[in-house]
Amino acid sequence: MGRVTVITSGKGGVGKPTVTCGLGAALVRRGRRVLLVDTDAGLRSLDYMLGISQELVFDLADVVNGSCEPAQAIYPCQGSKGLFVLPAPQNTEDTVSPQIMKQLIAALSRYYDHVLIDCPAGLGRGFLSAIAPAQRALVVSTPDPLCLRDADKVRRLLQKNGVGELRLVINRFEPKRFFRSGTYADLDAVIDAAGIQLIAVIPQDAATAVSAAKGTPVAGKSPAAQAFNRLAARLEGENAPLVL
Repeated sequence: MGRVTVITSGKGGVGKPTVTCGLGAALVRRGRRVLLVDTDAGLRSLDYMLGISQELVFDLADVVNGSCEPAQAIYPCQGSKGLFVLPAPQNTEDTVSPQIMKQLIAALSRYYDHVLIDCPAGLGRGFLSAIAPAQRALVVSTPDPLCLRDADKVRRLLQKNGVGELRLVINRFEPKRFFRSGTYADLDAVIDAAGIQLIAVIPQDAATAVSAAKGTPVAGKSPAAQAFNRLAARLEGENAPLVL
């Protein structure tokens, strides 16, 4: 039975899909079998970022309404053996209920080492559906006050809904800009603002945008790829260092 992790945030635009794809690819490099589930109904992006958008016939809504078997809506990612995607519904009205998401992900997780759920922005119905099956959550934020305030709100909602294992991922981090701004004295102040234990710092890296445009996960020796490798290691209980 694979571990189910939701990647979420309160605010849009912080890079949740990038973190989902990058972490999934890093786990695959560790020899794991990984399913990415896109729950952003109407605004799905994982299929595009992983180069499978032209292949799509079925999606999450088709599985739920019985139009296809789950295996027919799960697509392998070219060039990343062991990484699979279940795309989000095309229409927002097809958002899956929390109870059905629990049942579906419980069934699918038997076939994977990790299931990563890419949560839609906001705190509405889509959020509640995405977090329902999660055993733990990665809350993604950039190191600015607005995003961190929203991360704190998400923390409270996750805990209220029974997701107790929470970790903070600081994305698009630029050390010089961060320390020059003077908004926060250090990363400890960022952690205090979110109220969540830090697990990873992902640097601002042009390689992530290039990879998304090519439809492949960020890889190689780029700073972002190395940060995702450390995140994967820490998620699996290893004592990998945080590098700024």
